[in-house]
Amino acid sequence: MDSATRETINVGAIAIDFLVDADDSDGSVTIFECSVPAGAKVPAPHSHDAFEETIYGLEGTCLWIVEGEPHEISRGDSICIRRGQIHGFDNRSGEDTKFLCVASPGVFGPAYFREIAELIAPAAGGPPDLDAIGAVMRRHGLTPAKPVAA
Repeated sequence: MDSATRETINVGAIAIDFLVDADDSDGSVTIFECSVPAGAKVPAPHSHDAFEETIYGLEGTCLWIVEGEPHEISRGDSICIRRGQIHGFDNRSGEDTKFLCVASPGVFGPAYFREIAELIAPAAGGPPDLDAIGAVMRRHGLTPAKPVAA
């Protein structure tokens, strides 16, 4: 995928830029950059059974929670999230952050983010339709984590 054909997908304040999609890699991998402004709303914790996800820090610091364990990912840091591990992230750093995401095999791609963006946009910062988001997540191989009781 060259820079002329790249598309930025905005999901709320988060920007996703695919560098390699499944068509480019014959299904072996998808690679995208994710830019997360300080304080941005982030996806709900989830797991996926069909692919591993490796995160590599490019800018700033992002807090990843994997199976309940916190991991601060800064420039040059990485973490591999195995299939079935519940995980999520948050940018609490006060500065914008960017990380590279590698999903293998490449079964997870731009269509997921486009569909989520279409559901988030009408909410205009308010709560989106969580049932609809859950359905999109499941259709693309993500399993929303069960909420933790307070």
